[in-house]
Amino acid sequence: MTDRQTAEVKRFIVGDYDVVLGMLERRLDDQTRGDSQVRRRVSTILRSDAASPTAIHKALIALAERGGAKTIVTTNFDRLLQVAAQRLRSPVETYSLGSIPRPSRHSEFSGVLHIHGVLDKSPARTAELVLSDQDFGEFYLRRRVVPDFIYDAARLYHLVLVGYSANDPPMRYLLNAVAADGKRFDDLKERFTFFGSNSPDAVALADWNGRGITPIHYDSANGHDALRATLERWAALSAINGKKEIVDAELRRIVKTSWSVAKESDRDLFDHFFRRSNASERVRLSALISDARAEIEWLDAVVKICAEPARRRMP
Repeated sequence: MTDRQTAEVKRFIVGDYDVVLGMLERRLDDQTRGDSQVRRRVSTILRSDAASPTAIHKALIALAERGGAKTIVTTNFDRLLQVAAQRLRSPVETYSLGSIPRPSRHSEFSGVLHIHGVLDKSPARTAELVLSDQDFGEFYLRRRVVPDFIYDAARLYHLVLVGYSANDPPMRYLLNAVAADGKRFDDLKERFTFFGSNSPDAVALADWNGRGITPIHYDSANGHDALRATLERWAALSAINGKKEIVDAELRRIVKTSWSVAKESDRDLFDHFFRRSNASERVRLSALISDARAEIEWLDAVVKICAEPARRRMP
């Protein structure tokens, strides 16, 4: 091998894949943008590895619903989230890089938002993808497309990351951008990540916390079954399109136990059901737990939750 090829292999071994792709483009194509043979080859491989959406894709699409709009951000190039939405009879629009709408609470901020680009539906067309180190420099530093989007979104919404390692090249850039902004502004929402491992890893958890992300650890055994089950459960209990019969059954189960001896997780779930609900839903749920002969402490908890917005409006 030449010295350049040896350097590429060394970068590949340590996992700097974005750097490797940039080095390959500069050596093989003498360019780092456009219709290079490296990008054509990457697109071909991505298309040949096409798969069907999984249960996790479907759960994520269900969780992306916020009432009148469905929004989810991805660094993936595939369209599996869109296929999952179609199969759930809830199709979504696709946006990529510069066409992504600016974060807001309006319904216009919706769709599957590909911040690193998306494969074109036509195999004959070359899509603009963030692949190499120079691409990251272009969209994260020079144009600031991705950091500005993340900054705005983090001020409006709690961000939840799924399927990332803290060492993933795109995650390194994103985490650095968000962490730097968090030191200067106090209006950023808390950020979370689902972090899977075969056993609890205190160092890895500390690594996430040190980057400004709160990790939610789960056992990654059996193909991340715990993550799938958690996301499906979360979707079933969501505020917008959760399953009413499951919510009602859970509330009846919870209030069978005295509030004072109930598990903390059950108290949290009880609070979640009422905090996520609008006025009419709170009335319905209050009637449900009353019919279930809930002890007065549970009803007191409802009163406190319903009074919270009024307290926030006070000076």
